Amino acid sequence: MNHHGMWLPTDQDPRMSGGPTRGERECLVDYLEHYRTTLRLKCDGLGPEQLGTRSVPPSNISLLGLVRHMARVEHHWFRRVIVGDLDLPRLFQGDDEDAGFNWSGEPDEALVADAWGLWEAEVAHAREVLDRTDLDTLVEVHGSPTEVRDLVVHMIEEYARHCGHADLVREVLDGRTGQ
Repeated sequence: MNHHGMWLPTDQDPRMSGGPTRGERECLVDYLEHYRTTLRLKCDGLGPEQLGTRSVPPSNISLLGLVRHMARVEHHWFRRVIVGDLDLPRLFQGDDEDAGFNWSGEPDEALVADAWGLWEAEVAHAREVLDRTDLDTLVEVHGSPTEVRDLVVHMIEEYARHCGHADLVREVLDGRTGQ
């Protein structure tokens, strides 16, 4: 059901529950959480076949692939870079060319559950890391000292970009559009 271009009525949208943010940290965290929730909403109500449909040819992007990819992104930036465990293998290591977008076989309940479980675990870990890490903390990125705040902004950008992809994929699947 289309609510005049809205995904959900404003009073039912979990992203609209907070008031105005105060300060840099709260603002950045709120935007990151907003996009994490948006990704989940864009996948809501779909079965494995729909989640696994690559619906914008010739791209291999699917909603399931986006969930897997964002688990990989959360894992990389929060576990490997901010925590500093660069010896930890990247998720979907054998899939470096597609960064988690592909899988073997047909999408099924187990694959979907694994993808969501991985994403949820990585998001939970990322929240813990961010809660205990000052935004001014310097970490090494490609040989250069980089503030954690830059990585949080990058995560917001990464989610925003991929939520745009999710908008298109979802619209092709069932016509649902909106915020």
